[in-house]
Formats: sequence, C-alpha cells, structure tokens
Amino acid sequence: MLKEGQTIWDVAVIGGGPAGMMTAGRAAELGAKVLLIEKNDTLGKKLLITGGGRCNVTNAEFDVRTFLSKFRGNDKFLFSAFSQFEVKDAFDFFHLRKMDTKIEAEKRAFPKSEKAESVWNVLVEYLQKGNVTVLSNSPVKELNAEKGNITKILLVNGTEIRARSYVVATGGKSRPETGSTGDGFAWLRNLGHTVVEPDPALVPIATKDAWVKRLSGVTLPKVKLTVLQNGVKQEVKKGKILFTHFGVSGPTIINMSKDIGELLKYGEVILSLDLLPELDYGMLNQKLQEIFKSEHTKKFKNSLKSLLPSSLAPIIVELSKINPDTKCNSISREERLLLVKLLKDIPLTVKGLLGAGKAIVTSGGVVLDEVDFKTMRSRLYPNLYLVGDILNIDRPSGGYSLQLCWTTGFVAGSEAGKKSV
Repeated sequence: MLKEGQTIWDVAVIGGGPAGMMTAGRAAELGAKVLLIEKNDTLGKKLLITGGGRCNVTNAEFDVRTFLSKFRGNDKFLFSAFSQFEVKDAFDFFHLRKMDTKIEAEKRAFPKSEKAESVWNVLVEYLQKGNVTVLSNSPVKELNAEKGNITKILLVNGTEIRARSYVVATGGKSRPETGSTGDGFAWLRNLGHTVVEPDPALVPIATKDAWVKRLSGVTLPKVKLTVLQNGVKQEVKKGKILFTHFGVSGPTIINMSKDIGELLKYGEVILSLDLLPELDYGMLNQKLQEIFKSEHTKKFKNSLKSLLPSSLAPIIVELSKINPDTKCNSISREERLLLVKLLKDIPLTVKGLLGAGKAIVTSGGVVLDEVDFKTMRSRLYPNLYLVGDILNIDRPSGGYSLQLCWTTGFVAGSEAGKKSV
C-alpha cells in the first residue's frame, strides 16, 4: 500500500475503464509518472462485456462533422478535442499495436478477433510500456481542494494520494455491477461542479404484450419502427431488433430509447413494427395472394414460413385471428387485407425503459460549459481533468461511446502529461 508522502505523482487517474486507461497510457507515453487508481480488482471490467463481449471499439465514420452530428447538439463542444484525436487516429492506435479491426453494419468497428480482450490487451500493454503504476482494489472516498487546486485524493482505506494533475474517469451509472456507480458525480458536486442527474440513456425497452416473451432471442434484421403517441407519429427508424423476455432490444431500439423515455412522461407510447418494410401494402397484398394460390390446399398456419422466420409465423397466425386450420384458398379478401395491415403495423405498448443496470450508457454528468475541451481541463480547477462518461454527453450506440473515451482520454493525457513533465 502507498504511504502518505511516499510519492508525488505527475498524474493520478481515478478509474481504470477505457477513458482512464487511455489517459494514463498517453500521459506516461509523454514521460509522466502516472498512477491509475481502480476500485475493482482488475481494470476494464465494463470494457470486457461491451458489445456482448465483442467490443464495438469505434464507428468508421471518418468525416468528423458527420460523426459529431450524432452527439445531440454537443458537437460544438467536441470539435476541438476531435481535431486532436479523431476516428482515424483511434484506428491507427489499435492497428499500430497489432489489433486488426473489421467493419459491420452501420459502420460499427470491432476487433477482428471478435473479442473485447483484444482491446483490453492493447490498453494494458500501453500502460505497461509507459510504466504506469496500477493501484487496484482501491475505492476513492473524495477529492480535496485548496485555493482553487486539487490537493489530494483520499482513499476509503485512509491512504492519501498526491499529484500535480488529477483525472476523473469514473464513468456514469450504467452497469453498476462493473463498478460504474456514479461515485465521481458526488465528488465533483462537492467541489462545486454542476452535475446533471444521470438517467439511463441507451437501454432496452419493456413492453406490455405477453406474446413478445415467446419470441425471446429472435432477431429481425430489417424492421421499420414507428413511435406513436396519441396516434401521432413521433419518430421512424429502420434496422435490427431483438425480442427479449421483457420486450425489445437491439441497436435500433436502444438508439430510440432516450426519446421514448421522454415521451413516456406525457402518456402512453406505442411502437409499431413493420415486419416487411421493403414491400408496400399493395406489393404485400399481391405477395400473399401468390402464396395462398400456390399453397391453396395448405392450412393457413403452415403458409407463412416463406415470408417470415419460422419462430415468428405462429405468433402472426395467432394475432391475425384467422382460424389456423383454414385452407389458404378459403381465406377471404377481408381476412387477407387485415393480415397485410398486421404485418405492416404490429403495435407494441411500451411499459417502460429498463434501468441503469441494463443501460449501455447513462445520460447526465458534468455540464459541458465547465470543461475546456481543448485540454479536457476543468474550468474550476486548473489541475483537474474530466474524461469519458463523467461528462453530460448523449450519444447513440454503435461505437460512439468508446470513441468519446479514446478522444477525451488522449487529449487529457496529452495535456496532463505535457504539463507535468
């Protein structure tokens, strides 16, 4: 255990997630003596489970303006940081360290190995190369300040850590079992920073419809989703959804969740699923006529497998209210048109959003006006830096959160490392 007064570090980083590891590694690369403090027994616990364990390391949108347009109006704050470390730089960082990547739908970038451990290994080796000292199993109690500067970190066990520069990289409140319990927000409030109370921002959605549970684990790759409130269309998206035991998830759902959460404050929200968006009503009606004609002796319950996933077909048969044993050549025009409408407009009643425990990220954090994004330095304390999810920045899923960690961590590490040496 470090003893009081034993070492004055150039840079002390609190939080061993992706932003903290990048900050510590970069500062050490510039020659700073760096301490990385982690409350867990190991670094990067959340990183290892992100993207279902595959780790969506960034998004391959190389145009900075287009990339930052996804950050819900916060792009004006982020330009100066991204001018120093953009998406291309993140790819270069990992490629130069022999981690190959691959690009999937919606420009999501993953390690070619499809393992988050590959990303974790690169970051740990980066820390080791810079001789970063890692202090694990060391929860922080508070940060102390005097005369406008941070003076020390006090650990829960009573140990005091002193440094020339301090970095808070403790993340938000998503996936608290990994250590993201919002500790940093309390410390920063006590120091006078304005902190917006975190809410789950990117989360799955719970629905009231019992049949959804029977499809748990089924993925539909191309669905059109329309969000309705009081019969008025609020938002439309196309993409992949995943049925779960509680409702729906998947990238498209998760990226709509914050807006759905806002609408729920004003009343009931309906999600309309168009299962076959590539076919309009007329085309789908024609398609069904062809199926019923070619399979005229088949029972209705066995006729939809060429049109829908086998797991979904029985649910549609049930929801259609058409007798499942009716022969296809006996289905009326009225029944067929109602089936067309169902396939193009299956309503799901939203029960609510899952909480922070299931969130990919939480919104909320330190207000951006209190941070200098050219350096990631606090505007209240010149030797304090704030990075990653501690900042009040909304963003979609798809690699944007980790890129924010790489960029803010690199900028803070560059400035703190340069300033300290």
